[in-house]
Amino acid sequence: MNRNEAESLLRKYIKNDKMLFHSFASEAIMRALAKELGRDEEKWGLAGLLHDIDSEITNADPKKHGLVAEELLGDEGIEDDILDAITMHNAEATGMVRTTEFQHALAAGETISGLIYAVALVYPDKKIADVKPKSITKRMKQAAFAATVNRDTIMECEKIGISLSDFAKLSLEAMKEVAEKIGL
Repeated sequence: MNRNEAESLLRKYIKNDKMLFHSFASEAIMRALAKELGRDEEKWGLAGLLHDIDSEITNADPKKHGLVAEELLGDEGIEDDILDAITMHNAEATGMVRTTEFQHALAAGETISGLIYAVALVYPDKKIADVKPKSITKRMKQAAFAATVNRDTIMECEKIGISLSDFAKLSLEAMKEVAEKIGL
């Protein structure tokens, strides 16, 4: 499946603009991570783009989210390792623990996108261009800020050999590249 086909499929199941923005941001971060780690940018980008394809169907139910995505995408010819990363980004549904680089990257990458989005929204003009990596790492320490963002999941960046400060910078730069597409 190519990127355009994947976006068309995503739009079939996701109608909420904020969820689409999240998917595009996650895709950008995953592409940047793949480039940084010498992995397949197309494959990692597809995982980022499609990881929440079932969120409206499942109402993001943590017991179903990811498992339904695997069912939807399994019939679309998506490669097994992409399906695995998508399923495991919500490990709660599987009852298993993430173990692979791809799984950790997707979970951390899609999660930090929410934190970066929240940081951007506290700036007066609500633009990601004003956000600095240090602001992201500072907000990581403030549990009450964007309280639903799982900091432990973001810290899985260290399991793929990237420090939090480098991960924040890489993720921020990736999201800046698609700022217009993600409403920031």
